[in-house]
Amino acid sequence: MYIWIFLRLIGALALLMFGMKSMSDSLQKMAGPQLRSVLGTMTTNRLTGILSGALITAAVQSSTATTVMTVSFVNAGLLTLAQAISVIMGANIGTTLTAWIMSAGFSFNITDFVWPAFFIAIILIYSKKRKLFGDFLFGIAFMFLGLGTLRQAGVELDLAHNQPVLDFFSSFDPNSFLTTLTFLVIGSILTMCVQSSAAVMAITMILCSTGVLPIYQGIALVMGENIGTTVTSNIAALTANPQARRAALAHMFFNVFGVLWILCVFRPFVDIVCSFVGYDAEMPKTDPSFVANASKLSFVLAAFHTGFNIVNTAILVWFVPQIERLVCAVIKPKKNVDEDDFRLMFIQTGIMKTPELSILEAQKEIHAFAERIQRMFGMVKDLLVETDQSKFVKLYSRIEKYENISDNMEVEIAKYLDNVSNSHLSDESKAKIRAMLREISELESIGDSCYNIARTINRRISGKEDFTEQQYEHLHQMMELVDLSLSQMNNMLVGHKSENDATRSFNIENEINNFRNQLRTQNINDVNNHVYTYTIGTMYIDIIQECEKLGDFVVNVVEARMGIRQRDI
Repeated sequence: MYIWIFLRLIGALALLMFGMKSMSDSLQKMAGPQLRSVLGTMTTNRLTGILSGALITAAVQSSTATTVMTVSFVNAGLLTLAQAISVIMGANIGTTLTAWIMSAGFSFNITDFVWPAFFIAIILIYSKKRKLFGDFLFGIAFMFLGLGTLRQAGVELDLAHNQPVLDFFSSFDPNSFLTTLTFLVIGSILTMCVQSSAAVMAITMILCSTGVLPIYQGIALVMGENIGTTVTSNIAALTANPQARRAALAHMFFNVFGVLWILCVFRPFVDIVCSFVGYDAEMPKTDPSFVANASKLSFVLAAFHTGFNIVNTAILVWFVPQIERLVCAVIKPKKNVDEDDFRLMFIQTGIMKTPELSILEAQKEIHAFAERIQRMFGMVKDLLVETDQSKFVKLYSRIEKYENISDNMEVEIAKYLDNVSNSHLSDESKAKIRAMLREISELESIGDSCYNIARTINRRISGKEDFTEQQYEHLHQMMELVDLSLSQMNNMLVGHKSENDATRSFNIENEINNFRNQLRTQNINDVNNHVYTYTIGTMYIDIIQECEKLGDFVVNVVEARMGIRQRDI
């Protein structure tokens, strides 16, 4: 019998975790851009940063999602690390809403209300326009079904009359500071193991509401959950960039500091929370009102969780600059990092994200890719006029390295987008991914063109002939046009699609085409008139033709960015 109840218990925990994830994911898909807009505008000072972090986390029920979104903004330069720390503080307050939802679920049998919710949700899911709302409703229903099943399983376990369990918890001295520390460590370890503070909070509520676990030990478990969830995020951030690790460390510092000061005033603080809720911690089990009193325990845990984070934020909000300096001193960027080394700057494989956030990071990575490609073209321009042999060889080797980097970046970003596309995506997100795959393919082609031009220049160096002064002048003019088109492309990749105008890029492309046609005709005449040899004329026109191809690839990137089909112009 106990095995069956235990299986129901862990199954209910799985339902709870799945429901919360489904609800969070669907909300972020429905309101992702709006949430990012709020986060970007409501961080003018510490107070608004805390408020925005709390509101967004309360809305999506995921402090991890808010933290990752915040780190993305820091990487993009839209938020400073200090602003990000205030948002993370707010996220800690917002996530306490979960505990209140769970305490409500433990107070009465909520499972009766979930069945109509399931029926409505399945109807909405088959409606294309309301599919995401149906997913959201399914998430809520699963969450409350999990809570209701947990509550029922807790009643059936009848832990209050299970002597071995009672003996285990009674072996700890409730007045001992060591007992508080022991349960704090247990809460941290449990949270790290199950990767969900909500699941551990549910277990704590079951143990407390059945009268097995005293309130002081239960609150010690809750304190441990606060530390355990930050350890998990720090482990996840190990493979991320320095800013992500700093944000994760600031989160850990915030919670560890809070636990340290709360330990100094543990009993008085808990007693204040108990009196606020109306719970009598000293009431004996023989008292006729004991059951009614015990039913308030879940609310005590939720009230403590909220009060702890609010007071902790009120203390630390004045020390945000000091926290920023501390985490920057602990986590320093790698020294002597070669900008020519291949590395992804924004895509973070170590932190769990929703598709909406993953697409945002991929967009920034593509812009970094485009900027790297423009630097590569700048090297090609320098290579054309380089006369020192050793410098020429060094620059040519660097261009070769960049060509390999562009190949690797295309593959890595494409793999990342492929993983994202395996998630449940909206039609808009699918279209974005298709456009981004086209963008990286065209950017890699630009890299190939740059390398082809460099190879032609190298072939010219190997021969005994040189371009004429007029040829050099024309090559510089063509390359300036191409560089201008690359700059315009990068501007398009930064701005919002609705704010961009592709006309400028198309005009530059027409200039490149017309100039190519003009130079091609002139080249034929010059070769026929023996102004220069056929060999040097071939290399000259190869560079011109490659520049024109490069301009075509640039326009293809712009079309992908603007959502214009190829050859629509």
